[in-house]
Amino acid sequence: MRGRLPHPREKGGADTGPSPVDRRKTGRKHHLICDGRGTPLKVITTAANVNDVTQTLALVDGIPPITGQPGRPRRRPDSLLGDKGYDSNPNRRELRKRRILPVISRKGAPNIQGLGKLRYVVEQTFALLHQFKRLAVRRERRTELHDAFVSLACGLICWRRLSRQRAQSADRSYADHL
Repeated sequence: MRGRLPHPREKGGADTGPSPVDRRKTGRKHHLICDGRGTPLKVITTAANVNDVTQTLALVDGIPPITGQPGRPRRRPDSLLGDKGYDSNPNRRELRKRRILPVISRKGAPNIQGLGKLRYVVEQTFALLHQFKRLAVRRERRTELHDAFVSLACGLICWRRLSRQRAQSADRSYADHL
């Protein structure tokens, strides 16, 4: 027996919760992990009232193998940068067990020097992701549809970066022949 499908006029849907900013409205939040260039590797959608720290290990575990170079494909980063929302001693221990250096500001302490410049890469990726209007304002009631649009947006971001890199390398090789 299938579950009840939401009626088009119903508000919310799965993975929406009370907004921490506006208590009367429900919402959702994207949790994102990307590489140093801002290429999205994994995105998770949760309710707006879910703490960031609970999704840290799920994001790290969800990184797909990165191929393209000889040898075994990499599955984990060397270090993980995060803001104070991801500060948790159990998560730090888990990351160190996985040989990942956690570079996360501690709550109540001054920010790590230079972390803002590195954090900008993640914020830029969020901006690229939310340029797709369908992701900025969620209209889908079903989580799997919204996640499909998130995956499509991440694929488009990666494809645009690849096509730009190919065009730049072709221009360089053309200039070398002149």
